[in-house]
Amino acid sequence: MPVLNSKELRLVGFLCNWCSYGGADTAGVARAGQPTDLRIIRVPCSGRVNPLFVVKALLEGADGVLVSGCHPRDCHYAAGNFYARRRLEVLKRFLPVLGIDNARFEYAWVSASEGQRWQHVVTSFTKRIHAMGPAPHFNDAKPLLRVADMALTALRPLGTAQNAAVNELKQAIKDKLPELNCVIGWQQGYDGAHATPLFMKTPEDVDKLSWGPFNVMNPAVYLPLFKGKKTGVVVKGCDSRSVVELLQENLIKREDVLIFALPCEGTLDIARVNEKLGRYTRINAVAYDEAGVTITADGKEHRFCMNDFAQGKCYGCATPMAVLADTRLGEPHKVNPGSSVPPELAMLDDMALSERMAFWRGQMERCLRCYACRNACPMCVCRDYCVSDSRDPHWMSQDADIKQKLFFQTIHALHLSGRCTGCGECQRACPVGIPILALRQQIARAVAQLFDDYKAGLDPAALPPLLGYEAHEKNIHERDWK
Repeated sequence: MPVLNSKELRLVGFLCNWCSYGGADTAGVARAGQPTDLRIIRVPCSGRVNPLFVVKALLEGADGVLVSGCHPRDCHYAAGNFYARRRLEVLKRFLPVLGIDNARFEYAWVSASEGQRWQHVVTSFTKRIHAMGPAPHFNDAKPLLRVADMALTALRPLGTAQNAAVNELKQAIKDKLPELNCVIGWQQGYDGAHATPLFMKTPEDVDKLSWGPFNVMNPAVYLPLFKGKKTGVVVKGCDSRSVVELLQENLIKREDVLIFALPCEGTLDIARVNEKLGRYTRINAVAYDEAGVTITADGKEHRFCMNDFAQGKCYGCATPMAVLADTRLGEPHKVNPGSSVPPELAMLDDMALSERMAFWRGQMERCLRCYACRNACPMCVCRDYCVSDSRDPHWMSQDADIKQKLFFQTIHALHLSGRCTGCGECQRACPVGIPILALRQQIARAVAQLFDDYKAGLDPAALPPLLGYEAHEKNIHERDWK
């Protein structure tokens, strides 16, 4: 078949060696006409197709990507295409948040005997891409900088935890301290408006423990470093979900962790606090009341109400108390029924695809590639073997290129598929304030839509959805290629 529209586009196909590659060969032997745009990459199984293959191809200039494998139940490796089906469907729902039209990516099942079906699949897909035209490139997008609207209503009352049972918590920790290597928590940092990690080994250390709206850091990030040692940890509700996820993945053992919890009333968005404070020499005082905090900097008072300056994740938080704990003290505020879209994700939802691409172009120009987001993430536990640093295979370069920076963020987001607990440490740690949490939130939303409202870190006995499959997926339906 001649090239459609007299112009060949760049299409990439990942074909299973046993079925779809055979189907393409059958079509060729039968001299079935088909477009010549597709460049085929032969893989052992569709289950071998990492979603990052697809993203990298699209970022590097492919106009479309097709993945094709054996029909479900016919996989030569028993279940490879079952796993692929879940990963690829999540990917298809993730691409639009990057500004990439998900119609440029498709997956299909073609057996070795289905030459006619292969002809129809490749022809239909090629016609679709030709109708869309060449894919827009990130490097050509005009940078767009936009800030999310933080005028939100919380699902529960936000406050400063002035009535928290901190003294009782300290006593409970002291009682257990002799049997523990240490207990991880927070202490006041270099001034009253900052908190830093605290590793408690003595009763005097425990007396330094602080609890309040400045305890933004997630202490679960340190637990894998103490694997095999009996360790205590003080957690907020969102932190406890990270602990549960670490337990699910056997990165820590339940008998090695003692969990202490108080009800959380929200934490402050330090970036917005600093923005309002402006440049200052020193913090003179920090005063608390039930509704917020008053910070005196260089003699000038600044008022921060929790309803206005909480972290974005706090407004939609439905777990103010730890989902798993050995010692719980106090009762959390009642959570109102309902749900809310996180502010950064809501902002992206309101954008057209071209605006999203321009938005990420603008954000990636600001990225320093410092990897603070990776280092702060409690679920990013393979830092010594990170794929972004790998030279064999060489996934990405160290060039300060827009596509390389965005690909790194995509690697991080996709590796957290079904695992991200939404603690927001990646975004909080970013020194230039890039809203990268939105990428993880979009994947979490896709996972919830596809797999019975699954949320990571709520059930230690649950199997993360991308680590399993069902022969008949009720929310995943094969495309009609007839």
